[in-house]
Amino acid sequence: MTTTSAASTASSVTEATRHVVQEFLAARMAGDVARLVELFADEVDWLLAENPGVPWIRPRTTGAECAAQFTELVEHTVAEDGRASVDAFLVDGTDAVLTGHVSGTVRATGKPYEGPFALRLTVEDGRITRHHLYENSLSIAEACRPS
Repeated sequence: MTTTSAASTASSVTEATRHVVQEFLAARMAGDVARLVELFADEVDWLLAENPGVPWIRPRTTGAECAAQFTELVEHTVAEDGRASVDAFLVDGTDAVLTGHVSGTVRATGKPYEGPFALRLTVEDGRITRHHLYENSLSIAEACRPS
């Protein structure tokens, strides 16, 4: 393989990853759980720090379980208060990293949460195989705790 063709292959992998991540973000924004199920691989390396006081934060391994996280989040938070902004979207080959800020309100307590996040995704064969989310879990746990 020549240097030019290797660079072209790397570029096409990066663009394919970018496209899947953009589809993922669009499906999340639209609440399209069926599309999320399609985008996640059958088995996913899911990492989100366990937080027993937060109903939507728990271990997951299948694409359907990962997609269901969106539904559970909507059930437990006030949709119109939810905000997420992306400050950076970096893609290198099969890996993508997004950083930004998230905020919302827990429905049961009426308490707000907010903080920065970083999301690492890996895309292989057009599907998300890794979803590692790092966020302000303390703020979310405190918002879930009754007064």
